[in-house]
Amino acid sequence: MTENIDKTATMDKTENIDVVVIGGGYAGVMAADRLTQRDDVTVTLINPRPTFVERIRLHQLVGGSHDAVVDYREVLAEGVRLVVDTVTRIDAAERRVSLATGGTVGYDYLVYAVGSGSADPSVPGAAEFAYPIATFEEAGRLRPVLDATPATAAVTVVGAGPAGIETAAELAEEGRDVTLVCGEVLGPYLHPRGRRSVAKRFAALGVTVLQGPDATVTAVTREAVRLSGGRELPSEVTIWTTGFGVPDLADRSGLSTDPLGRLLTDETLTSVDDARIVAAGDSAAPSGLPLRMSCQAAMPLGARAADTVLSRIDGEQPSTLNQAFAGQCISLGRRAGIFQFAHRNDIALWFHIDGRPGAKLKEFVCTGIVKHLAGEARKPGSYRLHRVSGGAKRREALQAKRAEAPAAPEQNSPALSI
Repeated sequence: MTENIDKTATMDKTENIDVVVIGGGYAGVMAADRLTQRDDVTVTLINPRPTFVERIRLHQLVGGSHDAVVDYREVLAEGVRLVVDTVTRIDAAERRVSLATGGTVGYDYLVYAVGSGSADPSVPGAAEFAYPIATFEEAGRLRPVLDATPATAAVTVVGAGPAGIETAAELAEEGRDVTLVCGEVLGPYLHPRGRRSVAKRFAALGVTVLQGPDATVTAVTREAVRLSGGRELPSEVTIWTTGFGVPDLADRSGLSTDPLGRLLTDETLTSVDDARIVAAGDSAAPSGLPLRMSCQAAMPLGARAADTVLSRIDGEQPSTLNQAFAGQCISLGRRAGIFQFAHRNDIALWFHIDGRPGAKLKEFVCTGIVKHLAGEARKPGSYRLHRVSGGAKRREALQAKRAEAPAAPEQNSPALSI
């Protein structure tokens, strides 16, 4: 699937419309596959890795139960050209991206799907002594560290979101001595009933759960973690799962971003600066109201971004974002899990499925995501979940946001305005 390109050649604009997709994660692959519906569209996917990373399995990579990668041939349409490289700058005026290995690639439309990763921790010592696991490379570096550490050694997981919960459970199921430092509360997204279910599973696994006002990490050393209440925990391996950051590519390229660096777009996912640039996934901030970081959001956003590009090519008005959520699925080791159901607007319900059925459902979701991508690769345009209505709550949030802020002038080019 991977092929080299002549980075200095002049691209022929008379026959084909060139679309470049930056980022080969859930959103980028979905967008790239969907764009191949048209024979006159040439799609180039630029990604720094030669394989597709199942980010929702990175805790399994840490625990040693899965390698968390899939061959791109399984999920990428035959018509997509894969370039293994890193984009260092977007030149919107020239419609061209620069590559780390040298040269440039031109485009007619650009899909910005660079994803997210760890944020630089502000806690003293965390950058030096804690191991983040938000990316494939980070999780891969941690695995041999754990292999070289005695099973009886104290392991501290910082952060009680899905990544922290899943990593703590995975390692505890291996028989490791794990402490989960939550900050204020275990599983902030979960309904109280779901939270009690997770706590019960941790008790069975022997995980020590610390939460509340005294359970915020204030410092990390090579052998310990210090908490806000003054307590110091011995920790031979400290795993850092809190914080959110995105690549600064958009900001470095002079494009408008939110305070965290996500590309600012309208509700069609079109950049507020340039109607030829569309964003999807964790790196997008539609109307300054980004969606929750998840593959559940990323794939529909990728499909929506592709549909926006295709609508513009056809001279049609793109549809606006209409995202629906089902809940949150969290593994609790290989033998248990929880699916926390939610309203369509992503507010947790009382109902959940846990235990062994929860584990089976989580695995079904993980394998199903790859099947969704593979299905779109085989039959571009077949994915439909991004068209399921998320209800009125987002519209209400947008109206409230617009009521608080002065009207901004239209920034897209007149010929391609929304």
